[in-house]
Formats: sequence, structure tokens, C-alpha cells
Amino acid sequence: MNVLIADDHLLFRDGLRRLLAQFDADMTFFEASTYDEVRALCDGTRPFDLILLDLGMPGWTGFSALGDIHANLPKALLVVVSGSEKRSDLLAALENGAAGYIPKSSSAKVLLGALQLVLAGGIYLPEQAIRGADRVEQTHGGYGGHGSGEAMDDNAGMANANGDQLTPRQRDVLARLRDGKSNKQIAHELGLTEGTVKVHVTAILRHLGVRNRTQAALTAQSL
Repeated sequence: MNVLIADDHLLFRDGLRRLLAQFDADMTFFEASTYDEVRALCDGTRPFDLILLDLGMPGWTGFSALGDIHANLPKALLVVVSGSEKRSDLLAALENGAAGYIPKSSSAKVLLGALQLVLAGGIYLPEQAIRGADRVEQTHGGYGGHGSGEAMDDNAGMANANGDQLTPRQRDVLARLRDGKSNKQIAHELGLTEGTVKVHVTAILRHLGVRNRTQAALTAQSL
């Protein structure tokens, strides 16, 4: 398995590499400390299986950079490992092809569990950004967009890519998408904020492998 670790801190790259080596001894590691190096490595000539990268490294031009990587290497699993826990950053990463978003404040156990989920075809959303959004928004910097700082419900988090294994709350949201309801209507019916609903919708689209709400609603008919 070819793994790219992209972070501008050598100590963090070294620690992550050692941790992952315990997870799978057959991993081959590549490293980058700037986005120029990431772009050079992710030009499509080398087949990466897993890409772990930080936001805000030297050369960072915004979340479209993630989209470019995803376009060049559509089969690679792209996971953001970042010091930012802003919900707006999480959303932007998911919308640009990320299969997971792991805060650097996570423990080694959480990180490995998140990667196991992603490698199994799931999507990882950080519990910190879900349960403690108010605190997180105030204490951690972000890399684009504006977080609302509203707390999200406890049923978000980890889920598998199979539609049958969406979280209960995601299935509630999907059922209302199928009925053609707006985020505002869904939020009102479920007692959530619109920001929370948006996170659920984004995760549902990624889970189902569709591009928009209409496609999600059509897919929901067969679940």
C-alpha cells in the first residue's frame, strides 16, 4: 500500500509514519512538507492508496487543492489530518473529495480507528467537531469559510459507506431529502440547526457516491 504523509512538521510526519507502520507492515511511505511537493507527487503518475495531509502547509491555496488531488488520483483515499476542528473546514474537505477528517488532537487509538473505517469504505467525521462545535469554533483556527459555532447532534460521527449503515440521524435526513424538503424544513422537523443538517447531507452524498440532493433522493428509493 502506497501512503503519502503530507505535513510541514517533520516530527509529526515521523510519528504518523511509525504509528501507521504498526497498523500495516506492508505500507510504503512517501512524504511531503509543502503543497508544491504534494502536487508533484500527486500528478497521477504514482498510484497512492492513502493520502494523509494537513491543511495550511506552505503553498496552500484553498480547498480546491484537495479537489485537484482527488481529480488526479480518484482511487486514492484522501484523509485530512489537521489542527483545525472548524465545521466549515470539515465541510469544505468533504465537498472536495476527502473521505475523512481527523483532528490532530485525536488520540492514536481514534486515529487508527478512523483510518480503519476509511480503508473499509466508510467516512470519518470527528466527534469533537460534532459534539463540541461551540468550544471548537472558539479555540481552533480554520483554513477557509465561516463556522456557525452551533452544536451538532450526537448521532453524527462514523458510519459505513453502505446506505444500510447510515447513522439513524442520517437516515432521518435522507428520508426527508427523498420527500424534496429543504435544509430549513428538515432542521425544523428534526430539531436541528441548518448547519447540522448540511453536515449530514454532505456526509450522505459522500456515503452514497452521488453528487447532489436529487441523486441522493433517487438512490434512497432503493435503500
